[in-house]
Amino acid sequence: MSELNSNIAKLAPYVAAIGDTGILNHINGQAVPSASDMWFDTTSPVDDSLIARVARSDADDVDAAAQAAKSAFPAWRDMAAAERKRILHAIADGIEARAEEIALCECWDTGQALRFMSKAALRGAANFRFFADRAPSARDGQALPSPTLMNITTRVPIGPVGVITPWNTPFMLSTWKIAPALAAGCTVVHKPAELSPWTARILIEIAEEAGLPPGVWNVINGLGEEAGKALTEHPDIKAIAFVGESATGSAIMAQGAPTLKRVHFELGGKNPVVVFDDADLDAALDAAIFMIYSLNGERCTSSSRLLVQDTIAEEFEAKLAARAKAIKVGHPLDPATEVGPLIHEGHRDKVMASFDTAKTEGATIAAGGTRVGETGQFVAPTLFTNATNDMKIAQEEIFGPVLTSIRFKTEEEALNIANDTAYGLTGYVWTADVTRAMRFTEKLEAGMIWVNSANVRHLPTPFGGMKASGIGRDGGDWSFEFYMEQKHIGIATGDPNIPRLGV
Repeated sequence: MSELNSNIAKLAPYVAAIGDTGILNHINGQAVPSASDMWFDTTSPVDDSLIARVARSDADDVDAAAQAAKSAFPAWRDMAAAERKRILHAIADGIEARAEEIALCECWDTGQALRFMSKAALRGAANFRFFADRAPSARDGQALPSPTLMNITTRVPIGPVGVITPWNTPFMLSTWKIAPALAAGCTVVHKPAELSPWTARILIEIAEEAGLPPGVWNVINGLGEEAGKALTEHPDIKAIAFVGESATGSAIMAQGAPTLKRVHFELGGKNPVVVFDDADLDAALDAAIFMIYSLNGERCTSSSRLLVQDTIAEEFEAKLAARAKAIKVGHPLDPATEVGPLIHEGHRDKVMASFDTAKTEGATIAAGGTRVGETGQFVAPTLFTNATNDMKIAQEEIFGPVLTSIRFKTEEEALNIANDTAYGLTGYVWTADVTRAMRFTEKLEAGMIWVNSANVRHLPTPFGGMKASGIGRDGGDWSFEFYMEQKHIGIATGDPNIPRLGV
């Protein structure tokens, strides 16, 4: 308990400071309230206490931010790439210097356990360093000679872009989207999720202290149907990068259609972890547990459907249930906590509604299925067994610490079950048979697949999903493909031999 009390004491001055000023917008280098002076409250899911009031922006605020980004774009676009690289590395330095503050504030704002959030800032810094180093080559192209032309390609930044980030792991995901945009030479209007806006304020402070020019990066707080909608409809915003629910992605696509906005969506998932009877079952058990119960299950890449071969299912599920019951649910600032509170009361109610659905559909609640405590948004890690893939608990994204186990007999049946969902973000396959792994992954409908591994993010690789799980890819050069326009230039190398008309 001493470590918990120590962390609470460390957090206290940050809570006091943010409570005094509130969480403001940041436009053209200035921290400002909304033009209407409207506010909303952000509370901690730990005990429902008020963290701060937050600027509630509308179309006027979004327009001011978009105009600032538009005005700052030419100078940022034309800045030497080596200078952009230096600034992005300085941002990474600033993130590392405030890593403990970021982790504590993120835990209090989101309910995520410190054991995971303690490294969130360092991952965010790594994102900035990775794309900082790529900034000098972002515009590099190809030489594609033809008999009469030297054809060359290059890329240029698309312009001001909108970034809309979710409430789960908001700091890391913000860096993931914003770092490549800045490295490419774009300017940014960022709208963080209304349920977890705190660390976005810290991040923009770090960026401008690192020397980022005013207007290059602007932050607008507010509700999705107000500030978010205004951002996706604004004519000066050339592209929208969004992480969140699939239904919201559909709405954003419709809102951006009149201005022909480019969109990049990382959306929901109902991801399978497929365990064959020849797998390393101890490692598979660890991975299945980690990928659904870590980060409170509030992650798009969680392995929320367990597909387990019937020959090993009974023993595997029994071990899984025992482990789920032993997971420590508690205060997110306690280093021993493995699962903290869910983000908000409304989301807790949604997750808990799946317990009744499971019972109605005939599944068994083998672990969990209850609220923990009477204060805060704590839910017990839950396992559904005796499920079939046509049940709602197997088809609908629950986005909490809830795993649905489904048994299969053959490889063909496992593949059919794995693909029988609207989503296609990730898949996890456990088998000792490398030929089976190759066959299975070739036909598995998922944008990212790990074999005999949990999710391990490697920044140069493409990150994104198929079907209702998204459009486009993050990572490496794929990020630049989104934030930049491709150009072709053909230069004649001899007689162009142009047909003469009207002679």
